[in-house]
Amino acid sequence: MSKLAAPIAVKRGGGLLARLKTDWPAIAGPEWGLIAWPVGYGRDGVLKLRTAPVAALELQHRAPLLIERINLYLGRAAVTRLVLIQAALPFVSPPHRPAANACKSGASAAADPRLSHIDDPGLRAALERLARAVDAPR
Repeated sequence: MSKLAAPIAVKRGGGLLARLKTDWPAIAGPEWGLIAWPVGYGRDGVLKLRTAPVAALELQHRAPLLIERINLYLGRAAVTRLVLIQAALPFVSPPHRPAANACKSGASAAADPRLSHIDDPGLRAALERLARAVDAPR
């Protein structure tokens, strides 16, 4: 079955896309390997890359260098143009946020001197709840 399907996959770019996905971090390098991912290969050498929205503009400006890296890896001029799709990457986890610090020296939000001058008890209570929510560990 694979002998029959191999020529079709190569003709339609399936083999090329699989090779790119397999070795993408090595091909693109450490900086671009984390912000872009190949998702499709089309006619006339068009490679579709899913990219992090914050990095799309920089990647667009450096597209000729990335195309050169890809073609050098493949050993032929298979990719002529990149199409960038701005979307969340399938493998990147959200950035790690450090846990919020607890109130210093065990003091509660109610003992905060910045809240002692507020006369309205409802506003003071709301601000105390907000301070506890901000200081609470996630």
